[in-house]
Amino acid sequence: MYTSERFVKKSYIESSILHITLNRPQSLNALNAELMDELLALLIEAKKNPQIKALLLTGEGKAFCAGADITQLAALKSQTGLEFARLGQMIFRTLEQLGKPSLAAIQGFALGGGCELAMAATMRIATQTAGFGQPEVKLGVIPGFGGTQRLARLIGKGRALDLCLTGRIIKAPEALQWGLINEMTDPEELNNRAIEILTNLLTLAPLAMQSIMTVIDQGYDLSLTDACELEAAHFGLCCSTQDKTEGVEAFLGKRNPVFNGE
Repeated sequence: MYTSERFVKKSYIESSILHITLNRPQSLNALNAELMDELLALLIEAKKNPQIKALLLTGEGKAFCAGADITQLAALKSQTGLEFARLGQMIFRTLEQLGKPSLAAIQGFALGGGCELAMAATMRIATQTAGFGQPEVKLGVIPGFGGTQRLARLIGKGRALDLCLTGRIIKAPEALQWGLINEMTDPEELNNRAIEILTNLLTLAPLAMQSIMTVIDQGYDLSLTDACELEAAHFGLCCSTQDKTEGVEAFLGKRNPVFNGE
C-alpha cells in the first residue's frame, strides 16, 4: 500500500526494499524543486533506517523521468542555475553513496535529469522501448546533475560526447550495448524483474556489498596503486566481520549462508 507525498510515492517491498516512485505523470515526472526535496528526504530516511536494505526507483505513468521541469529551468540565471545544479548533484550523489544497492526500473523516457538520476542508481534495467538521452544542448544548457561525468564513466568519453553534443535519444538495445543499462525486459515484467534482482542482492553480505560500492566509487579516479590499497583496506575490514565467518563456514558446510550485516 502506498503512502504518498505530493510528488513522490513510497512503499515497502517485504519491509526491506524502499520503492520510490516519481509521481508527476502529467509532466512525465519532470524534476521540479518540490519533487527533488521530497526525493532527498526519502534518501536520507533510507540511509538512516537500518531496516531498509535496498531501493527501487520507478516513474509513474508512461515515463521514468523526462528531465528537469522546463518552467523552472526558464527562470534560472547564472547564480540560481549554479545553485540548482549543485542541489541536484548533491541529491544524486546521496543516492550514489547510500551504501545500499539501488535499482532504476525504466519505462518510457529517461532524459536529461531523468537519465542522470538513473545513472546515479547502482543498477539500471529497462523495457525494450525505453529511451535515453541528454538533450540539454537543445535548450542552450548542459547536463547539470552529473550527467557529463557519469555518462562518460559508464559508456566512455566518445559516446558521452555523442549523446551530449547531439542531444539525440537512444533506445534500450543500444543503451544495453553501450553499458548504460544492465538488462532489458518486457514491460509487464519490469517491476517483477527489478524486485527479483534486489531480492537476490539481499541474500548476499551487506557489508561486503557496501565495501564493493565504496571501493569502485572512490577508487575509479585513483591511481591503480592507490585504488588497490583502498581495496586491500576494505578486504581487511570485511575479514573482521561475522558475515565473513558465516560465509566461509556456510561454503565449507555446503549450506546457504545467512548474513546479518555484522
